[in-house]
Amino acid sequence: WFEDGMLNVSVNCLDRHLAQRGHKPAIIWEGDNPHETRTLTYQELYEQVCRAANCLRALGVRKGDTVVLYLPMIPEAAIVMLACARIGAIHSVVFGGFSAEALAQRIEGCAPRVIVTADAGYRGGKPIPYKHTVDAAMETARSSATVLVIAHTDDDVPMVPGRDIWWHEIVRGAKDVCPPEPCRAEDPLFILYTSGSTAKPKGLVHTCGGYLLYASLTHRAVFDLREDDVYFCTADVGWITGHSYGVYGPLANGA
Repeated sequence: WFEDGMLNVSVNCLDRHLAQRGHKPAIIWEGDNPHETRTLTYQELYEQVCRAANCLRALGVRKGDTVVLYLPMIPEAAIVMLACARIGAIHSVVFGGFSAEALAQRIEGCAPRVIVTADAGYRGGKPIPYKHTVDAAMETARSSATVLVIAHTDDDVPMVPGRDIWWHEIVRGAKDVCPPEPCRAEDPLFILYTSGSTAKPKGLVHTCGGYLLYASLTHRAVFDLREDDVYFCTADVGWITGHSYGVYGPLANGA
């Protein structure tokens, strides 16, 4: 698709909407606890993505490097995905329900420079120990990745000196403007592993141009999207539906 084309996926999802939709909600987040909710406008999401992208660059992430995400369904999952796209890094989101062994397989498979996780999270009221699972995975995975930890529940989790960094501490001083990396249409955007239920998990690579066209076109057409619609996706970001119809399709369409 578009072999000679140049683009940046985060620009298509954020920058081009700012003039007309800067104050429009981009993400309306409903937490596992129904009393928890957050709304980010396109302008706010853009600024947070730029801060995250600058932090990843400060940690040495460059175009073509891989970042693994092992997170609950929180806005930061979309923020980090878009931050990777902004700097031309490849993200690999691992479903938050997977075990330490499954996570270790995927870490070894794509050799990330950074792993982003949370202290803990909840699914249906049940606590999920994300950081502890990452620690267990890192014991078996041959990885020297930096681990960024988002304080989502304020659980007391062990931090490994020299490897682990609190998200809020590094993001706090980051600039909210980040020049986007020009990417070719056939540059990789993300890797998403198969479930591994029938064989060893296989990493499927999705590229920038054709993927974004497909996600935006099908999202707009299939759901009959209108400007004032509020679109709701229940899919976990660890699966392809969470990528295409939870993040990239809706945001590319200004939903």
